[in-house]
Amino acid sequence: MSPETSPVPQAHLVVGFDDSPPAQRALDAAARLLSVRPGRITVVWVAHVASAVELSAAAIAIVESDFNQVAAELRTAAAQRLEDSGVPWDFQWRQGLVAQELIAVAESVPAGRPDDVVCIVVGSSSSAMHRMVGSAAVNLARHSPVPAIIVP
Repeated sequence: MSPETSPVPQAHLVVGFDDSPPAQRALDAAARLLSVRPGRITVVWVAHVASAVELSAAAIAIVESDFNQVAAELRTAAAQRLEDSGVPWDFQWRQGLVAQELIAVAESVPAGRPDDVVCIVVGSSSSAMHRMVGSAAVNLARHSPVPAIIVP
């Protein structure tokens, strides 16, 4: 009789991606992490329009069209970065505050087994302003209910 081996826990990595150098490093790091364990990447671009901006219905339609175009370009960029990795992945675009939307995606990932893990992966901000007022990475480090990896 052979002992049963328990399945290796799956990792589901939610990666914030806007094709900036920090986001590219985050996506590359996520792919490297999943090269040694089973898992999946959800690439997420979050479009953000300041809440103080009020737009007409026609303007909203134009913005949505522009967002769709940007999302298509970012999906293509992510596909090119991940094509040789062999890691399964999908792409989502959302509107809102970056950290809140990444958390929402992470919380919506169904765990297949109790030992599966969901983690958010983002690049660190290189903006001097973010050091003063905070960034998505800082907000995630403070508020994420799941582990967050901030890639330098």
